[in-house]
Amino acid sequence: MSLINFYLKQLNEESVTTRRMLERVPTEKLDWTPHVKSMDIRRLATHIAELPTWITMAITTDGLDFESNPYEAKFIDSNEELMALFEESLADGRSQLLAENEERLNYPWILRSGDTILSESTKSGIIRMALSQIIHHRAQLGVYLRLLDIPIPGSYGPSADEATFKQDEEAVGV
Repeated sequence: MSLINFYLKQLNEESVTTRRMLERVPTEKLDWTPHVKSMDIRRLATHIAELPTWITMAITTDGLDFESNPYEAKFIDSNEELMALFEESLADGRSQLLAENEERLNYPWILRSGDTILSESTKSGIIRMALSQIIHHRAQLGVYLRLLDIPIPGSYGPSADEATFKQDEEAVGV
């Protein structure tokens, strides 16, 4: 399997769980944060929803300079806007996972802030990092939802909130 096809398969598989997690973000709690050092749920969920666009950025650019291109987070005001942003970002990320871009995956990609190099990688490495970031931040979101007493979906099997997990526990006497 080519790397492009591998990344597309992983993006498609992870998008199912990511969508299920983002769908649970409550509009009325967008400003909620579990700790003073934590992002509020709006910022975290928006970041997760935007991450697939890093795939396109990795393939179509040679890097990102925060000094000349500062990050400006999109501001969502409802779960509907969050889901629309995710679907738009997902389509954007998929748009460059094409066979003709396979050879570009080994090209260098640099993250910097002006003259300070923050990270040097390959385009493939940045795509892998973006996919890992989706998974990492999705797990953080799961903790936020748990603290808000919102049932969370399973990622790679049932969660403790899903009936099949509860039935399995009862069957083994937990």
